[in-house]
Amino acid sequence: MKLFPSRRTRIVAIGMAGLFAAAACGKQETERRRDFTVHGVDVSHYQSCIEWDKLALQDIHFAFIKATEGKTLVDSLFTDNWENARTAGLHRGAYHFFRPQSPPLDQVLHFIRVVRLEPGDLPPVLDVETLDGCSPDTIIPLIRTWLTLVEAHYGVKPILYSNQKFYHRHLAGHFDDYPLWIARYSRDFPELGPERAWHFWQYGDRARLQGVDGYVDLNVFSGSHSDFASLLLRSRSKNVIRSNP
Repeated sequence: MKLFPSRRTRIVAIGMAGLFAAAACGKQETERRRDFTVHGVDVSHYQSCIEWDKLALQDIHFAFIKATEGKTLVDSLFTDNWENARTAGLHRGAYHFFRPQSPPLDQVLHFIRVVRLEPGDLPPVLDVETLDGCSPDTIIPLIRTWLTLVEAHYGVKPILYSNQKFYHRHLAGHFDDYPLWIARYSRDFPELGPERAWHFWQYGDRARLQGVDGYVDLNVFSGSHSDFASLLLRSRSKNVIRSNP
């Protein structure tokens, strides 16, 4: 006599198969793109201690490094990453994770206390990817305040970072005069509309590179090496905003 599994057993089996399939898909590593010439990573304390000399030998040209978040948090490995990336010959960029519920001036003062830019560094970056319970309309002037004050302090337009979904929902059309770093984990290019170009693209978050224990995000720059060089700081920051040490 042929035995058939119960309906409950079949449902459980289907569910488990789905979980295993999802897990398998989730473990797929990010494949390096070969259709761009300028490559980079972005890191924070999540990557733990990095062997920057090894990383730099793998056709990596720049690194965005988490510096601060909100008005008080400093990434625990920022100082080490910031110094060691430069020693390894990489161009560095420091980013601040924006918290809309904290006053933007407090966040600016916090960032500039931590980050000192040198010639050859990338412009500062504002990472915006959460509303933190604020209404979409209220965050636009807050973001603009941060960008304006940081530009005045360092003498260069900051780079705006967000993921493609958040950008379309809340930021599109508001900051078109700022360089854009967009996250879209796909083989397809970011889609921002015909009148908005991206400068940096974070295309994957599960790459394996020597010198990094675990996964790391991969990025590319949209143009040539000379285009990339035109973004780099040529002089020390103006330091027009004073903050207590």
